Amino acid sequence: MTRARPRGGIPTRTAWRLGLAVVALLVLAMLYGLARPGLSGHGVAPTNGSLRIGITQEFESLNPLIAQMSATFYLYSMVNRTLVGLNENTEFTAQLAVQMPTLENGMARFVEVDGVRKLEADWEILPAATWGDGVPVTCRDLQLSWEVAQSPYVSIAAVELYREVEQIRIDPENPKRCTFLYSEPKWLFNRRFQFYLLPDHLERAVFEKYGNQPEGYEKHTLYTTDPTNPGLYHGPYLIREVKLGSHVVFERNPTFYGPPAHIDRIAVVLIPNTGTLEANLRSGSIDMVSTLGMSFDQAIAFSRRVEAESLPFTVHFRPGMVYEHIDLDLDEPVLKDVRVRRALVHAIDRQRLTDALFEGEQPPALHFVAPADRWYTDDPEKLVIYEPSRRKAASLLEEAGWTLRDDGFRYDAAGNRLRLRLSTTAGNKMREVVLVYLQDQWRAIGIDTRIQNEPARIFFGETTRKRRYDGAAMYAWTQSPEAPPRSTLHSADIPTEENGWSGQNQPGWANARVDRLIEELEAEFDPDRRLELIHEIMWHYTSEVPVIPLYYRSNVSVTPANMTGYRLSATQVSETDHVERWNLEPVAQPAARETRP
Repeated sequence: MTRARPRGGIPTRTAWRLGLAVVALLVLAMLYGLARPGLSGHGVAPTNGSLRIGITQEFESLNPLIAQMSATFYLYSMVNRTLVGLNENTEFTAQLAVQMPTLENGMARFVEVDGVRKLEADWEILPAATWGDGVPVTCRDLQLSWEVAQSPYVSIAAVELYREVEQIRIDPENPKRCTFLYSEPKWLFNRRFQFYLLPDHLERAVFEKYGNQPEGYEKHTLYTTDPTNPGLYHGPYLIREVKLGSHVVFERNPTFYGPPAHIDRIAVVLIPNTGTLEANLRSGSIDMVSTLGMSFDQAIAFSRRVEAESLPFTVHFRPGMVYEHIDLDLDEPVLKDVRVRRALVHAIDRQRLTDALFEGEQPPALHFVAPADRWYTDDPEKLVIYEPSRRKAASLLEEAGWTLRDDGFRYDAAGNRLRLRLSTTAGNKMREVVLVYLQDQWRAIGIDTRIQNEPARIFFGETTRKRRYDGAAMYAWTQSPEAPPRSTLHSADIPTEENGWSGQNQPGWANARVDRLIEELEAEFDPDRRLELIHEIMWHYTSEVPVIPLYYRSNVSVTPANMTGYRLSATQVSETDHVERWNLEPVAQPAARETRP
C-alpha cells in the first residue's frame, strides 16, 4: 500500500494536547497489561478450544430490531442470520433462505391489487434451520418481526424495511414458505438483509403483553431479560454468558443448520480504551482485535511492530463503506441557519486532518457514499465542494448575524455567545483527538465549542437515538453498496417520541425534494437513472449540510497469525457473519503476517 506523505501538521496547540494524550495512553497500556496476571503471553498461539476478541464498544440491545450499534451486530452475526446475506465480496447471497427471489427466476413478480401495481416475492427458509432450543425457524418468526415493527411504541432503526411489506402470507402446508406483498415495487426488495427474525414461540408473548407501552417491549424482551436463552438464536453460536461492562461468551451451537464452527468457545471482551488494545494482545488477555477496536493509525503502527518483532498476529486493512461524520442537531437554534452550518465546514481542513492522523490513507469525505461504491462521485458539478477557508467561514457567520468581539468569540445582537456542544464516544482516542482538532478550528473563527463525551452504550443507546446531543455528534455510518439513504435522510425517519424513536435521521433534516428523490430511487429499476437520482440527493445534502462528512474509513482488525478462513468485510455486515469458517490451526511458531489492500 503506497503511503502518501503528510502535507501538513495539526496546529501546535492540538499537537501539544495530543502529545499529552499519547503519554497518558502509554501509562494506561502498561498499567492495564500488568492488571491481569497469570495470562499466557504472545508466545502461545490460541487454539480452536477458545478465542478471546477485544472490542471497544458495548452493545445496547441484543434484540436485532431495536439495535443500532455496530457492536451489537458484531455479536449478533455470531448467533443469528437473515434471509439474505452480504458476503465479504460485497455480493448478495441467500443465507437463511433457500434461494433469493428475483424477477428472472419467477419467485418475484409484479401484481395488480385494486388497480395498484405492486410486487410480491416468495421466500422459503432452509428446512434444517432451527432455533437453539430445537424449534424450527419458520415464517411465523418473520411475521412477528413485521408486527413488532408496526408498533408506534417500539424503536426500530430501519423501520421502513418492515413497513414497506404490506402483507406476509404463510403457506398453510409449509410454515417455512411465505409470500411477501410489497406495497410498492422496489428494485432492492431481495437485498433486505436487515429484515431480522424474532422467535415467535418466545417473543410473541412478551410483545403482546408489553408492546402497547412506550418502550415496554424494549425493556422486557427476552434478549434483555434472558439473553442466554438458546431459543433466541439459530446461528453457529449460542450466548452462554453476558456480563455487562466486561464480556459476552459464545459456545458452538449444536443445532446450527450450516457447517459446524471450528472454534468451541469465543469470548468478546470489552476494552473501552482503544489505547490499551495492544497491551492486551501482548499480555495474552485477548487473542484478536475486532473491527471495532484499533483506529487506523494504531493499526499502521502496530503492523510495523508485528513485522519488526515477528509478533504472531495478522493486521488486516480494507477500505470500507464507512464514513466518519458529524451529525448536526437541526433543532438547535444556532444550527438552524444553513450559513452557520456551511461556516463549520469551511473552517475545517479535512485533507490536513487526514494527512496528519492517517498518513493520507483515509481520504476526506465529501458525502455519505464511499469511494468503493458505484454511486460515488467527486464531480464538483454534482456536489457542493467546501474548500478550507477561515475567511469564508467568518464571512458566513457575519452574514448570519454573529459578530466577533474582543474576547475572540462571536455574539448575536442580543449578546448571546455562539456556543456549540460537541460529543462522541468516550474512550475512542482517535475520535477524541479529532474533536480537539475541530474545537481548535472552530475556536479560530469565534465559536465556543464544548466537548462532552459519553460511553458508547449511552451515546448510541440514548443520546443519538433520541436526538439529545444538542449540538454536534461524531460517529460513523456503515452501509451496503448502492443503498438508498432513506433511514438516515428521509424526513419520515426522523426519530421522535411519537414514532417510538424509530428511524436514523438523527439531525432531523426535512427536505421535501430529497424525500421524493429517495422514494423515486427505491422504485427505479434502471441503474443509470438511479445514478442520476443519488447524485441529485448528494447535491442537496452537500448544499444544506445536515451532516459534516469527515473522512472515509478503512476497516482494520488484528487476528492470530494461525487463523485461517477469516476475511475482513468492507460493508456494514460484520466479518462475524462467516465466523463458522474461522479456524485456529495448530502451529509451533506462527509467523507474523500482514495483509494490505
